[in-house]
Amino acid sequence: MKQLRSFGIALLGCSLLGFAAADKVVSIGYSGPLSGGAAFYGKDVQSGLDMAIDELNKSGGVTVKGEKVTFKLVALDDKYLPNETATNVKRLTSQGIDVIFVPHAGGILTVQAFNTRDPQFLLAAYSSEPKILEANNPLTFMLPPRYDVYVAPFVQKEIATFGKKLGMVGTTSAYGKAWGDVVSAEWKKQGGTIGTNNGVDYGTTVDYSSAVTKALSEKPDVLFIGGPSQPTALVVKAAREQGFKGGFIVMDQAKFEQMSQIVPQSYLNGAVGVLPVAEFPGTQVFSAQYQRLYKKIPTSEAALNYMGMNVIAKAMELAGTTEDPMAIRAKLGQAATSLPRNKTVYSLKSVTPQGHMDADVLAGFIQDGKYTRLRLTSLK
Repeated sequence: MKQLRSFGIALLGCSLLGFAAADKVVSIGYSGPLSGGAAFYGKDVQSGLDMAIDELNKSGGVTVKGEKVTFKLVALDDKYLPNETATNVKRLTSQGIDVIFVPHAGGILTVQAFNTRDPQFLLAAYSSEPKILEANNPLTFMLPPRYDVYVAPFVQKEIATFGKKLGMVGTTSAYGKAWGDVVSAEWKKQGGTIGTNNGVDYGTTVDYSSAVTKALSEKPDVLFIGGPSQPTALVVKAAREQGFKGGFIVMDQAKFEQMSQIVPQSYLNGAVGVLPVAEFPGTQVFSAQYQRLYKKIPTSEAALNYMGMNVIAKAMELAGTTEDPMAIRAKLGQAATSLPRNKTVYSLKSVTPQGHMDADVLAGFIQDGKYTRLRLTSLK
């Protein structure tokens, strides 16, 4: 009896201090690479989700039909393998989870085959693969720009700066192969020639010297590279140490701000890729808060997933449900345009009818350690 009275007093104290528990805690699922070669990438995505959820919870959550709702993240490791993603997602849905984030194209495309069936769930897709939108999946919310907006300006800049011979040393994941195919087609369209494809699996390869040596033997002016940031930096390192003076087309998965922590910034001169978060206007507050919490530089993985989680939470509030993924999906556009500026990081315009978050993520060319912004092709 004494213990019960103490417990009651403790609860009363919490209530008086304004820390009353929410009426409902909603689980958000996440299946991504938390081990292996892409682990840093997967953890960057997870940290963006964690940051958004922590902020939402500390502010009291959202109100859904008069009920206070807070969130928790249930994260599972899929090692960047689509079959593991499918297994994880089924495990998450068996727990009654109605929103699941997946940050790689292979896993997303696999999950799109069954997310509209019983049980239905909203798939928050962090990948720039255009096929995700082309699937016309009514329960997909795609977060980053599609990668084909980058390709034409990337190719134009590199041909104009370095020359018309392209070497291929991209990652051999499904996503990497798709990126490579689009770059190759655009390179030929703009009058260039392409050497042998010397792509390797960035998730398992440790030494990139051999693949780079084969590519450089054909004397390219530019190398197409990319995968997670850390192994991509090692490809750059191998190329520069073998005397390569040309440019790089860097797949959007790799981020300059992380690569420059592994190789000298001078090694990245002549590269085109996604502009670092810190180079965008209005990102200073987010960047400072993120670095304080996680002791690392924020990338667009963290920023876009942070935004995506905030949009979904607002959409639940507007839809009046946390459990009907179709109703939540229908309110994403209204949620995006009604978010406060301090929750958007990048300039957020809308969510398209296809379920694509339209935000200003920009590209840049590095020269003498400085970034020049590139105008992107508009594709919806």
